[in-house]
Amino acid sequence: MNTTQKTFLFDFDGTLVDSMPTYIGVMIRILDEHKIAYSDDIVKIITPLGYRGTSEYFIKIGVNATVDELVDKMSEYALYEYENNIGEKETVIDTLYAMKKKGYSLNVLTASPHAALDPCLKRLGVWELFDNVWSCEDFGTTKSDVKIYEMAAEKLGRELRDVTFVDDNINAVRTAKAAGMTAFGIFDKSSEECIEEFKAMADGYVMQFRELI
Repeated sequence: MNTTQKTFLFDFDGTLVDSMPTYIGVMIRILDEHKIAYSDDIVKIITPLGYRGTSEYFIKIGVNATVDELVDKMSEYALYEYENNIGEKETVIDTLYAMKKKGYSLNVLTASPHAALDPCLKRLGVWELFDNVWSCEDFGTTKSDVKIYEMAAEKLGRELRDVTFVDDNINAVRTAKAAGMTAFGIFDKSSEECIEEFKAMADGYVMQFRELI
């Protein structure tokens, strides 16, 4: 890890918290309820999209509902778990505190909505460590769009190359790197099959969060 980088932009699901089984379970449940078939790469497709982006994708593949109806259903299914049960990934909390002590700027950019994101970070006792906690809904686009990284860097007052983006999703890391950020992959079980692809494409890859410091 290049520790000269002082500004970090972290994904939330699968990077800071062990929520990917819950997140994916909610989305697949909706497809199953509507009896919609989906491809083997559904996890890679929908993870960077957020609730609204995923809803739009689901409608394209045949779900008969409005975006708002689907977002409401996703939120209903997920909210209890984020508020009460989802925990941090291994080494995350201690590492975040150590980074903050070193004076790093810590920030979050996630596809999850604030309704799930904010109470979870507060319950885990790390909310106050972040300079900014952003959802895709704050930018009106998804992590599959290079513009979101450009806008985030502008808000941070940093050049793109001076921001280290960390995510467990291969498509988000690829897009952040294409935008010009320093992009790191991090291990999550949901993206285990992408490890070699991460290593070939990203600026770095870590198995545990503590390796970032």
